[in-house]
Amino acid sequence: MSVRLTTLFALLLAPLLASATAVPTALPAPVAPVVAAPPPPSPRVLLVTSLGEIVIELDAAAAPATVENFLAYARDGHYNGTTFHRAIPGLLVQGGAFTPDLQQKPSRAPVASEAGNGLSNRRGTLAAARDRGVVDSATAQFFFNVADNPKFDQTDPSSAYTAGYTVFGRVLQGLEVVDRIAAMPTQAQGPFPAWVPVVPVVIERVQLLDPAPAPAPVAAPAQEPARP
Repeated sequence: MSVRLTTLFALLLAPLLASATAVPTALPAPVAPVVAAPPPPSPRVLLVTSLGEIVIELDAAAAPATVENFLAYARDGHYNGTTFHRAIPGLLVQGGAFTPDLQQKPSRAPVASEAGNGLSNRRGTLAAARDRGVVDSATAQFFFNVADNPKFDQTDPSSAYTAGYTVFGRVLQGLEVVDRIAAMPTQAQGPFPAWVPVVPVVIERVQLLDPAPAPAPVAAPAQEPARP
């Protein structure tokens, strides 16, 4: 065999030998799935009224400051013995501050508005009442939306009149009780020019219930390891 043929044969054989003896590249370790943090528990509260019981669920994820404010008043017994002083059929039922003789109970410092949190003032939701002309003025008063009230949602945070009202919960049981309150005959009374129930509807007591069970955490899908 000539030197030229021997050299050519060696050149052709070299890649085959190299591939046969090369150490395969190790695949990267699979990526562990990422488990999303569970949302905060949803507090539940029982309102025992003179017309029946209402169970509400509060949304601590969407409105943490407003929920904690409401719970603080509930723990202190502030709502016990207060009335629903405003009942407007087809709109809302409001309470949380006045005794049956329409004396206002003391309140703490207001909380910042959390309107625009993605929750809408729909029928059966619970929202924080505030001074119509002051955004960050919510204290103890709250209202139930008897109907869908999108006009109470935030449309422009720069103005108090369009900044919206913070939704922070919903009725789980007893929406028919809310409807009965809204249907009560009303009149002008005390400092209010209208819409005060003739027969006071009293919140006899407020009881904090066990939170709703948190949903199981959802694992994000694992990423496929990059191929060499």
